[in-house]
Amino acid sequence: MTNPAIKRIVTNVVKSSQDKREYRGLELSNDIRVLLIHDPTTDKSSAALDVHTGSLADPKDIPGLAHFCEHMLFLGTKKYPKENEYNQFLSEHAGSSNAFTSGENTNYYFDVSNEHLEGALNRFAQFFLCPLFDASCKDREVNAVESEHEKNLMNDAWRLFQLEKSTGNPEHRFSSFGTGNKFTLETRPAEMGIDVRQELLKFHSANYSSNLMALCVLGRESLDELTDMVVKLFAEVENKRVPVHEYTDHPFQEEHLKQIYKVVPIKDIRNLYVTFPIPDLQKYYKSNPGHYLGHLIGHEGPGSLLSELKCKGWVNTLVGGQKEGAKGFMFFIINVDLTEEGLVHVEDIILHMFQYIAKLRTEGPQEWVFQECKDLNAMAFRFKDKERPRGYTSKMAGLLHYYPIEEALAAEYLLEEFRADLIEMVLQKLTPATVRVAVVSKSFEGQTDRSEKWYGTQYKQEAINPDVIQKWLDADLNGKFKLPVKNEFIPTNFEIFPLENDTAAFPCLIKDTAMSKVWFKQDDKFFLPKACLNFEFFSPFAYVDPLHCNMAYLYLELLKDSLNEYAYAAELAGLNYDLQNTIYGMYLSVKGYNDKQHIILKKIMEKMVTFEIDDKRFEIIKEAYMRSLNNFRAEQPHQHAMYYLRLLMTEVAWTKEELKEALEDVTLVRLKAFIPQLLSRLHIEALLHGNITKQTSLSMIKMVEDILIEHAHTKPLLPSQLTRYREVQLPDRGWFVYQQRNEVHNNCGIEIYYQTDMQNTHENMLLELFCQIISEPCFNTLRTKEQLGYIVFSGPRRANGIQGLRFIIQSEKPPSYLESRVEAFIKTMEKHIEEMTEEAFQKHVQALAIRRLDKPKKLSAECAKHWSEIISQQYNFDRDNIEVAHLKTLTKGDIIHFCKELLAVDGSRRHKVSVHVLSRDMDPCPVVEHAPHLNDVNLSPAPPLPQPSIIEDMTIFKRSLPLFPLAKPHFSCMAAKL
Repeated sequence: MTNPAIKRIVTNVVKSSQDKREYRGLELSNDIRVLLIHDPTTDKSSAALDVHTGSLADPKDIPGLAHFCEHMLFLGTKKYPKENEYNQFLSEHAGSSNAFTSGENTNYYFDVSNEHLEGALNRFAQFFLCPLFDASCKDREVNAVESEHEKNLMNDAWRLFQLEKSTGNPEHRFSSFGTGNKFTLETRPAEMGIDVRQELLKFHSANYSSNLMALCVLGRESLDELTDMVVKLFAEVENKRVPVHEYTDHPFQEEHLKQIYKVVPIKDIRNLYVTFPIPDLQKYYKSNPGHYLGHLIGHEGPGSLLSELKCKGWVNTLVGGQKEGAKGFMFFIINVDLTEEGLVHVEDIILHMFQYIAKLRTEGPQEWVFQECKDLNAMAFRFKDKERPRGYTSKMAGLLHYYPIEEALAAEYLLEEFRADLIEMVLQKLTPATVRVAVVSKSFEGQTDRSEKWYGTQYKQEAINPDVIQKWLDADLNGKFKLPVKNEFIPTNFEIFPLENDTAAFPCLIKDTAMSKVWFKQDDKFFLPKACLNFEFFSPFAYVDPLHCNMAYLYLELLKDSLNEYAYAAELAGLNYDLQNTIYGMYLSVKGYNDKQHIILKKIMEKMVTFEIDDKRFEIIKEAYMRSLNNFRAEQPHQHAMYYLRLLMTEVAWTKEELKEALEDVTLVRLKAFIPQLLSRLHIEALLHGNITKQTSLSMIKMVEDILIEHAHTKPLLPSQLTRYREVQLPDRGWFVYQQRNEVHNNCGIEIYYQTDMQNTHENMLLELFCQIISEPCFNTLRTKEQLGYIVFSGPRRANGIQGLRFIIQSEKPPSYLESRVEAFIKTMEKHIEEMTEEAFQKHVQALAIRRLDKPKKLSAECAKHWSEIISQQYNFDRDNIEVAHLKTLTKGDIIHFCKELLAVDGSRRHKVSVHVLSRDMDPCPVVEHAPHLNDVNLSPAPPLPQPSIIEDMTIFKRSLPLFPLAKPHFSCMAAKL
């Protein structure tokens, strides 16, 4: 294959032994690096392009330009000038797309049904060849960036990220504000006489050079076909030979070190961030000294730094390791959360960190620790789950900048050489002389003297007292610290069990008694040595009132807390468990390599029935829980809207306020008395799925039951106690509005819910097909054109066997205006569907069918699908095939009828609830927009709306309405194979 557009072909890409896909690397003559993936079984094809430039390349006077450029590339190119051409094409062919901008990378990616890769790739390639940067689009899209920033403004993670950038060298590009907002992208440039459209063209022209691009394409086509496709589209991208910027100096210089920053958060959180500047370790990826040190400093087993700090009652969690900076510099971090006591012991906590670092220096680099990391990584690579195409191409395109194409798949996994000298080099950098400390706590309110420019974060900066630095320099060895012991959880048996004779396509009921109902599915798709074990322990005591709900939560949090040291080694060895309280009881899952799953399951069950609560841990975890309940006030307005709607529509749901009030009554004595009560009567429903046999599954269930019966004397529940909560049934033509206020964010949130019907095959498909048809127009109309906000969503809402259509919007505009725009949109959609050609209608049917038949890529995803059928008690394991067969019988007339009857303003069976969450500073406003004449002439007119019923009291509202029955289980698969 001699093609002048191709400089080099790479055929020896290192891949996992389980990976059946074929790979080829290319370097085009214009220096684009390409990874092609031939996957003959994929349902969706995908491509991603990563440009090795990002917000660090923003012009000094226009912060956020790289991010704005990313937004603008979606909105029209010379070849495809229609601003929603790309997204519309993807939507009609079961696809989706997104992009992100980081400091050094801008990454664009999409997926699409496998037969439409070429059409999608053609539209995608134009982003990098001939974008329009249309002036009217620019003026509108700046609002989306502003809305995105507004969403982040009161988010502590974003605030702390920017504060770290802002407190380094102000001349360093690292200090820039990457998101941008209306001020940086419109107001200020206008004042300075800067034409932002010209700057966008200039930025794209200067930075979007082929030598900075890496492309990954995955499809069913052969490698030769994929090669031709890529060469035809991307060989034309111009090579401007732009060098990758390398930073020779670190953003943290002498004057930025040995400083402490006291920071006031939005939420009531308490954290300690300890940061050291280190050189860029990227080139040492084959020995990865940062990973070795992160493994030890961030360890959570006995003798670890975290164990000792927890034992002192100062912290609950710890994260340690290397953190990306940019080409030329990195950071090493040790972050902990702080208890109330921990807050007054910050110096001591840091002293312990330096004692642990001293221990590592004294012991010296240990080859066996490196070897264990190496073995674990090699095992993870060998038995890697298959990735979803969109995430995979996006990740691989990014990695092509950092590793040779041959090693791109393996480089993040495979360690090769133990380099004690590099480990010691990094250890030398972790010293009090170069430390930076940030303490985050509400207790600093009123004691700060600085405000960060972009987010307004209040903080105080002080030099750390030289005596304290000296104390840390003199850190001696602490006898409590030990290096981790050999990990006993590393699996050794990777045998795949042969399929049993009666292997079924779906879970089978293998046990059905008063105590337990057990579903079993031997894996017949992935053939990896893994399994997923799911258990629901059903108990009427778990949610009987807010007090019991709190006690169930604290019981499981304390249980997980006491298991942490033991289970950490299992987690490192690819064996994870999850344990949480639910409205019906407790949920336990164990996932990962099946070899030693039974060991951890047994330990969790034994701990569940025998563990003694530690008084100190009880107080610490109760206090953290109270803060998390209080912090709900600072969640996003659209999340509040979703929360209130759930409270309105569910038969029984305790509010955050009710839980807070009841938490005062939870004492240690009460909690200790509650545990045996909770465990005294249970019903277990379980799904065991993966590389296991029916016999092993039954013996595991027996073990679980035996432990409960022996220690907690557990008895079964009565069948009449196995109830589920039901959904409120809205009356025909009813419209209810509930208003609340978000005290933290300066944006509104709204959720509009049109309750349609109970879930059954026909209703499910009508709703999903309607959602498929309106999905792209909704985004294009309400976000791109009308710029209502960054968060604009439409889709099905399903709960307790009932469903409907929902719209979720977060905006600076008042809820009544958003309400009228959604109604106007629905009206235009009715007309849009009536005028739609049969061909266009069938495209949507096909797109939805492809989405629904997209096979799970890994065991845990398939298991999650089956488990959702079990916990909803619908048991329709073959739902996708059954529903898609029905979907194909639906006509355009069915959808028009659905729309006219259930959604139109005058629909005879329209049932609507709207939740309006007002922003912090907004004046109270009417529920219905009374001034449609203020609407822009370009907007579609909103229909006149009736007066809704205002919900003043949630309880009275729920009492006044009936409840739906529960959805009927799908019985064809209930025949037990006992």
